[in-house]
Amino acid sequence: MFRPKLFDTLKNHDGRLLRKDIMAGLIVGIVALPPAIAFAIASGVSPEKGLYTAIIAGFIISAMGGSSVQIGKANVTSTFDEAIERSNTILRELGDSSH
Repeated sequence: MFRPKLFDTLKNHDGRLLRKDIMAGLIVGIVALPPAIAFAIASGVSPEKGLYTAIIAGFIISAMGGSSVQIGKANVTSTFDEAIERSNTILRELGDSSH
């Protein structure tokens, strides 16, 4: 059965590393937001939809365990591009009039 890595990590987490983990998360978040906005605009949706996608996808990837392979620029690009494109397709199917 699948168990998110987050549960095991928090169970054995060293409190001294919490500050470093928070700083790393903030830095990755700051770096990820501008491309998310750009990918949203390039996909034909509003910039805030790109932000929502980046934030939600970031939390999901982190909670599921993530890996160093998912943090490269090409991987971030492809992940956001796919997520935004899927969101755009779903919105079209639902008849969203904003795009």
